[in-house]
Amino acid sequence: MSRPEIGLQVFVLDTPDPRGLAAFYAALLGWEPDSDATDDDWVQLRAPAGGGLAFQRAPGHVPPSWPAETVPLRAHLDLAVTDLEAAERWALQHGAVRVIGPNPSPTFRTYRDPGGHVFCLVVTG
Repeated sequence: MSRPEIGLQVFVLDTPDPRGLAAFYAALLGWEPDSDATDDDWVQLRAPAGGGLAFQRAPGHVPPSWPAETVPLRAHLDLAVTDLEAAERWALQHGAVRVIGPNPSPTFRTYRDPGGHVFCLVVTG
């Protein structure tokens, strides 16, 4: 049997505030909301190359407590950057909070978005 065509449509983050979290990532990434896929419970951002991020209302969502293990980290985003210092300033300006983890590295840094989700800025190229 040959593999059927399967691709990633969007990566979905649970949040009590879909519009607020979508606004953070729209500013951070420069992506636009998909007006055909937006309501009070769901906001979707489209990446220029296809795919994207979506934000789904989850009133009881509890963000991970990483690096503490009280609420385990289930997934996180790695965002590619060429200038880590400039990307960090941009992220912090838009509401990210730096997280100091157990494995510091000169090529990536870890943050929380305004909803408490963990993401990393990773130097590429």
